[in-house]
Amino acid sequence: MIRFDRSTQSLAIGVAILAGFVDAIGFVESGGFFVSFMTGNSTRFAVGAAEVRQAALIAGGLIALFVTGVVVGSLLAARVGSRRTPAVLSLVAILMVVAAPIRLGGGEWPAIACLALAMGLVNAALEGKDGAVVGVTYMTGTLVQMGQKIANRLRGQGDGRWFHHFGLWAALVGGAILGARTVLWSVPLAYGLAALLAGGLVIHALRAVRRAA
Repeated sequence: MIRFDRSTQSLAIGVAILAGFVDAIGFVESGGFFVSFMTGNSTRFAVGAAEVRQAALIAGGLIALFVTGVVVGSLLAARVGSRRTPAVLSLVAILMVVAAPIRLGGGEWPAIACLALAMGLVNAALEGKDGAVVGVTYMTGTLVQMGQKIANRLRGQGDGRWFHHFGLWAALVGGAILGARTVLWSVPLAYGLAALLAGGLVIHALRAVRRAA
C-alpha cells in the first residue's frame, strides 16, 4: 500500500470495502462459500473432494469463475493501458447491476456466479507506478506484512509503517460487516448497494485518470 500514491490508496480502500461487502453477500446467500476469498474455497474444495460431496463442485466452480475474472480483467487492463482502473471497475459495476435482477428473479446461483466473476475482475483494477498489482480481495499477505512491520517497529529497524496494511484489512472487514447486516435484512437492498458502491468507484477512478492527465 505505501508504494502507491494517495489516489491509488483511496481506490484500494474503496475496492476492499466493496470486496468485503460482496463476499459477505455471497457467503450468506451460498450457505458458507466465498466469492472473493479463494483460499477458503480451496479448503472447502479439498474437504468436499475428500468427503465426495457436492461442496467440491460448488467451491471448484467458484474458483474457476474467479480465475476467469482475473484473466479477463488482466487482458482488458493490458488493452486499455492507463485507463485500466475505470475500465475494469466499469465491468465490475455492470456485473453487479446484472446480478441484482437475476437474484430477484429467483436465480440465486447465477447471481452468485456474477459476484465471483466480478471479484476476480476487480483484482486487475489497480496497478502501482512500479507495475505492482494491488490484491484487494484477500488479506493473508496484507496481515503478514502488517505483522512483519510491527516487528520492525518494535525492533526499531527496517520499515515499521504497518498502519496502511491495517487500514486495508479494516476496510474489507468493515465492508463485510455492512454486507452481512444488509443482506440479512434485505436481499434487494444488498445487491443494490453493491451496484452503487461499484458505480461510485468507477466515478472515483475516472476522476483520478483526469487529474493524472
